[in-house]
Amino acid sequence: MRFDQAGGTRWTVGACGLLLGLGMAALSAAAALAQDGPPGITEPTKFAPFDPNAAACSPPPGLARVLAFAQDNEREFMQGVDFGLSEAAADRGLEYRRATANNDAAKMVEQVQLFRASKVGAVIAAPVDPASLAYSLQQVMWDGGYVSTIVPPPATLLLNAPQYETGKVLTDAAIAYINDHLGGKANVVLLTQDQIEFLAPRFRAMRDGLSKLPGVTIVADVTPDPVNKEGGFATMSTILQAHPNVDVVLGADTVVLGALAALEAAGKARPDQFLGGIDGEPEAVAAIKKGGGPYKASISLSSPVFGYALGNFAADWLDGKSVPQAMDILPSALTGDNIAQYEADLKDPGAVFADPARRDDYLKMYGNICYDTRDQYVNFPWSSEM
Repeated sequence: MRFDQAGGTRWTVGACGLLLGLGMAALSAAAALAQDGPPGITEPTKFAPFDPNAAACSPPPGLARVLAFAQDNEREFMQGVDFGLSEAAADRGLEYRRATANNDAAKMVEQVQLFRASKVGAVIAAPVDPASLAYSLQQVMWDGGYVSTIVPPPATLLLNAPQYETGKVLTDAAIAYINDHLGGKANVVLLTQDQIEFLAPRFRAMRDGLSKLPGVTIVADVTPDPVNKEGGFATMSTILQAHPNVDVVLGADTVVLGALAALEAAGKARPDQFLGGIDGEPEAVAAIKKGGGPYKASISLSSPVFGYALGNFAADWLDGKSVPQAMDILPSALTGDNIAQYEADLKDPGAVFADPARRDDYLKMYGNICYDTRDQYVNFPWSSEM
């Protein structure tokens, strides 16, 4: 089994064309009308722990029992989300649909609008461009639908990782390796995603930790474009022209795997290097299991497990039950001791969710919301680390 594994007023292109012909007064009136629902919780808020025994409320009327996934691209992490969602839909009697935008923000807006037009009851989104998608997601929620997003708002249930802690867990593993195996000295490459404000804390953690080692030099600190394996390969190939001797590479698994391929293509891969990523992608896990190579660590953010949870709560919402407003996917460093259990969990996320002890290793839930309190959706960049 293979898995590819974090508000405001907007106008469609057609609407913009129409508005160009209006006077300023008409434009202002049209903009006011576009905000046709509550803004949600816009101020940073700390939510209480989720209460699974909260009173039920009304099921949303007139919506289909359909779970739909607006997927940004086909990287392994997102394929894992797709798998978890499809498993939850099957277990809970929901029809499942998926639309992949292939990193096209405008296409994703169109796809979500089509979901809304067909009265889909639940939408899960991994936004390509959070700002352009926000209004469409709000419309789904104003109609009574359930929306979960992977990292950015707005959402009925917003999923995030404690991003600084995620970066710190990987950095601590790299620092230990540098001290134990490289004599405290290393040339380091950081492959970042700083352009996504919600992910930036993980890279701040990397810089904070590495800055404490006087023998470490960060020779490159750059965001690959695109953020995938091909982007990682291209970026690392360029870096090697100026800095041929690299000891450590950190970033998301998808770009670090590309960096590994570039090192191998250039004849610069060494067994004593430390390459580490975030997401627990299957290809990274396989490299760690193989042993003896540069890929030493991956921080698990099990996408099938949280995908299953998001899908399960979608079914609860449609049944009129209370669901969390926010959820952490907890980071953990994969080692030879725990990879076997991790891989088993990837294949059967429903069993993980059904077992509170195993589920709590991956997930932590906050707040309560249901159809009757849907105006309290999350519309700020929530993090448990606030």
